Amino acid sequence: MSTTKAYKGIAMEGLIAKWYAKTARRDEEFKMYVSRVNETAPAGSRVLEVAPGPGYLSIELAKQGKYQVTGLDISKTFVEISRTNDAQAGVQFAFRHGNASDMPLADATFDFIICTAAFKNFTQPVRAIAEMYRVLKPGGTTLIVDLRRDASRMAIDEMVDNMGLNRVNRFLTRWAFRLMLLKNAYTRAEIGRLVSQTKFEKSEIREDAIGMEIWLRK
Repeated sequence: MSTTKAYKGIAMEGLIAKWYAKTARRDEEFKMYVSRVNETAPAGSRVLEVAPGPGYLSIELAKQGKYQVTGLDISKTFVEISRTNDAQAGVQFAFRHGNASDMPLADATFDFIICTAAFKNFTQPVRAIAEMYRVLKPGGTTLIVDLRRDASRMAIDEMVDNMGLNRVNRFLTRWAFRLMLLKNAYTRAEIGRLVSQTKFEKSEIREDAIGMEIWLRK
C-alpha cells in the first residue's frame, strides 16, 4: 500500500471547525472510550490523544483525575476551542499543535495513545503509526478507533439518526459520511498492511457495525 494519500476532506479550521465542535459531542461514546482507557492504563499513566478535535474525550479523561493527559491536533482552531472547553470544564491538560506524522513529542513518553475518528484523514498513515510507536513507552498501548469503508449505508444512517442532531445537521453529517468519510476510510485488511510497515508487532482489530478498534502494543 502507498504510504501517503491526498487529503479529501474539508480543512478543519475556522467556521468549519466551529461547526464540527457543535455537532461532535457524543457523551455516551466518549464514556465508552474512557472505559477502554481505564481497562488498560493504570492510574498515573500518561495518555496522549492524537487529533482530539474540540477536546471532549481528553476532557473526560482528565476528569478521571488519575491520568496526565496530552492532546495533539493539527488544527489551530481546534487547539483554541479545546483550551476554552477544558477551562470551562474546570480541568487541565496539555494541548499541543502539531502533525500526527511528525509529533513534537519526546520518545517513549506515553503509556497509552488513543485516536478516534481521525486516522482515515491522515495523509501519511504509516508515518503516523510509526510516530505513535516512537512516543509510546515499552509495553504501552495504542488504540485507533475509526470508520470501516465497507460499513453499510443503513448502519451509517442509523448511527447519524441516533446522534440527536437537528434536520440540517443530520443532512450535512450524512452527506459528509457518504461523500468523504467512507471514501477516506480503510478496510480491516488495509489497516493490517499499514501496521505491517511499522515496528508494531502486536496488533488486534475488533470490528463493529460501522467501524473498528485497532489495538497496537509496543
